[in-house]
Amino acid sequence: MRTTSRLSARAVNRPPLPPRDGLGPARLRLQGGNVFDEFERRFGSGAKVLAGEVVTASGSMVSADTSLPAGAHVFFYRELPDEVPVPFDIPVLYRDDDIVVVDKPHFLATMPRGSHVAQTAVVRLRRALELPELSPAHRLDRLTAGVLLFTVRREVRGAYQTLFSSGAVSKTYHAVAQGDPSCALPVLVRNRIVKRRGVFQASVEPGEPNASTLVESLGNGRYRLTPHTGRTHQLRVHMCGLGVPILNDPLYPVVRDVAADDFSSPLQLLAHSLEFVDPLSGRSRLFVSGRTLAG
Repeated sequence: MRTTSRLSARAVNRPPLPPRDGLGPARLRLQGGNVFDEFERRFGSGAKVLAGEVVTASGSMVSADTSLPAGAHVFFYRELPDEVPVPFDIPVLYRDDDIVVVDKPHFLATMPRGSHVAQTAVVRLRRALELPELSPAHRLDRLTAGVLLFTVRREVRGAYQTLFSSGAVSKTYHAVAQGDPSCALPVLVRNRIVKRRGVFQASVEPGEPNASTLVESLGNGRYRLTPHTGRTHQLRVHMCGLGVPILNDPLYPVVRDVAADDFSSPLQLLAHSLEFVDPLSGRSRLFVSGRTLAG
């Protein structure tokens, strides 16, 4: 049975099914009527309903005779797609009762999306650390390596997510690029970046700037990038716009096909450090990646 964007594993409240093998249940918003018939109509199979694997928001089992109104939600465990294992470890930089900070490898998505489900940082860490409520406070692109912070408990999740969404975290990235920049460095790049659904590349468009990055040269084709915003592909777009696309980028300046099992040419972009005042303890925090870029 296929599940699409109509399904979500993130409920507003605690879901009625616990995480299983690192994955929470999928949540489906119903169109209304007999639930078995709706599963048959939308997904081509009501087998999960017949097997007693679908429950309501209150935790009651859905049967073949169950009817629910439009807008109601049911929960079930999704079928996992076949995935190519990402053959890299996830070193833990720091861990306490509230947060886990890791040094994410290239090629590993932060959280489930599309064809990447079990081979994601959050699912692998939930399994390895036995922390079922582990959740990312922010995200890194699948192809970007480096420092990534997770919350351990649902109760503290909002405080750390707000820290990142409000711009209260100082982030630095390192990058390796080829060519010569089109202007003198350092430079503050500000423009409007738009990423449209179904389009691989983000684009720069006229309008009020929504993306800002300080770009500094470290010499020998190496750069320090300090983003002041967090748009999708922001650093990759800004470097490409300066005439120095990041080495091994399969999207900028042109889209290239890369096999799912090809780990030979990682994008030379690293989330080097995170610095912030802890929202719970008030302590200053600094976490630095132990990784280096090959160049």
